[in-house]
Amino acid sequence: MTHATTTGSPLPAVETRPTRRQAAVFFGKAWGLRAARFCREIGRGQPRRFGQSAIPGGMPILAESRGRLYASDRPEEFALQAGKAQNLRLAAARLHGLTVPAGEVFSFWAHVPRPTRRRGFAAGRELREGCVIPNVGGGLCQLSNALYDTALTAGFEIVERHAHSRRLPGSMAEAGRDATVFWNYVDLRFRPPEGCRIEAFLTRDELVVRLRTLKGPEASPRPSLISSGLAGNRPALAARVREGLGESSLPVESCETCGVFTCFRHPIQSRATRQGITAWLVDGWWPEFDRFLQETHADGDHLLLPLDGARFRLRSYRWNTAGFRRVGQAPRETLARAWTSRRLASQGAARQQALLRSDAALAARYARTIPPKATHLVVTQTLLPFLWRDGTLGGRSFDALMTRLPMSALQRTLDRAATRHPDSPTLADFRADPALAAAEDAALSEAVRWITPHSEIARLAGPRAHRLAWHLPTPGRIVPPTPPDDQKRTVFFPASTLGRKGAYELRAAARQLGLRVLLGGPVFEGADFWHGIETAPAVGPRGWDGVRAVVLPSWVEPQPRRLLAAAAAGVSVIASEACGLADIPGVKVVPTGDVASLVAALERIPFESAAGSSSLDQPEVPSTVEGPSARSTRSG
Repeated sequence: MTHATTTGSPLPAVETRPTRRQAAVFFGKAWGLRAARFCREIGRGQPRRFGQSAIPGGMPILAESRGRLYASDRPEEFALQAGKAQNLRLAAARLHGLTVPAGEVFSFWAHVPRPTRRRGFAAGRELREGCVIPNVGGGLCQLSNALYDTALTAGFEIVERHAHSRRLPGSMAEAGRDATVFWNYVDLRFRPPEGCRIEAFLTRDELVVRLRTLKGPEASPRPSLISSGLAGNRPALAARVREGLGESSLPVESCETCGVFTCFRHPIQSRATRQGITAWLVDGWWPEFDRFLQETHADGDHLLLPLDGARFRLRSYRWNTAGFRRVGQAPRETLARAWTSRRLASQGAARQQALLRSDAALAARYARTIPPKATHLVVTQTLLPFLWRDGTLGGRSFDALMTRLPMSALQRTLDRAATRHPDSPTLADFRADPALAAAEDAALSEAVRWITPHSEIARLAGPRAHRLAWHLPTPGRIVPPTPPDDQKRTVFFPASTLGRKGAYELRAAARQLGLRVLLGGPVFEGADFWHGIETAPAVGPRGWDGVRAVVLPSWVEPQPRRLLAAAAAGVSVIASEACGLADIPGVKVVPTGDVASLVAALERIPFESAAGSSSLDQPEVPSTVEGPSARSTRSG
């Protein structure tokens, strides 16, 4: 955001220090001009505000503009560069998806609110009266420049545009394609001759603005100055424009580097603000992620979690908060989720929909509290699609803490299972909004790493997988076994009877082998699901004492905690590939949905299992099993 003149003539560098009196005069004039603009708009009607909607694919692009977010490598400039990125992040989210009808006037300030700290805007670089100063909302001109550039390229009528008061070397102003904005009396307005839709978003390194037509055949984007270079014989300047506003080689870029320390505008920064930090956005506690967090976080990092579990003795959120500069919580959203969860059934579409709404609320709360200088995020997967959709991830790198399969892959897996078992009342009871699944896919495609202990998820991630070690609990004392004859034919199913947990596959194997099944949860597939098979509720906190094996042939299984506990106790475990336990000692992995392989694995298990061989304590095993790339490294 910059103050403007209408001439755009180049000005020399400011040699005299601005005074507080001059600043007060400017402040008074600005509010007078704002009042005048407001009165004029009341008389002739406020600019129309247009609605936002999802942008369908295949719409022809009229023009595109790209510009670097961080145009300087100087550490003194980092705080204002990060603030500018934050301001662009918020403003672009207000414009992305706007549909402007043919002949209607688009106004920048009709859609972007007044930049204030309360709304999340930060201090960025503002060009005021020839001097580049820090101010809340600074940097929005990069967005208005790009809009003006694309509007010109698309041939739109420019209704209102103001040039900058100073032409910075390498900037759009030097090319004559700039449009400054200053709330609310210095605006950018244009009128498209045909209906158009605006796209405005941040990638990790760039601001991207596109204009798409609402009709006509597929077309290539018309060249813009930023994306294609300047017309005429000026290749050097074109290269500088592509790099963004200014170059790191310039001796003076803003108040941060002007060297006039006695100026009242000069900010005082600590070294801690001169570099990016990492913000950790977590939800439910996983021991693997907690260990990774402690091994890799830096002293200046921020941690955002639902509630401080260690302080309030909540096992679900018992993250280790030691060593973080700031720990933020979301008590209202967390309590609302707990209240909603208690009122819903433990299985069904209503519960899944409520969980998604809770994830969205938590993500929105976190988005409001992420510091602008957080240039790298480590995000729990369930929050990703919402943070991606609202633009919070723009201009940042990020890692994903993978707590399940990607939504699209998970739903394809459930579709295959539902085709195999069409009578199941649970396999097809819920599918998420395709737009939400697409948002998660887009976010995961941009993630630097998929951090997970789950071998199947790591396989999907390919070279971006960062495989952690599964946490194996220390085994306790083994309860004396049941009689040998029962032990030979008894298996433990450590889950509720659900199609996605492999209940149909285990039922088929139990019938073929004449097995007795101990059930680890309620039956949701129908009261007579286990008809013809001897079943009994599992006894004790573990459930596997005296059984031949613990068996879980799941179609989807994000956290196989009971299998890990059984393996740690030396019990034979049979699990599908979907359980993610490849390379865990004592676990036999079978293909997902393959009954023949499950039967063969059950037949190969010795009758005398480790759980039934002795009533003595088992030898202690390591608490973790190292997977590939288990050593943690810091990223971003």
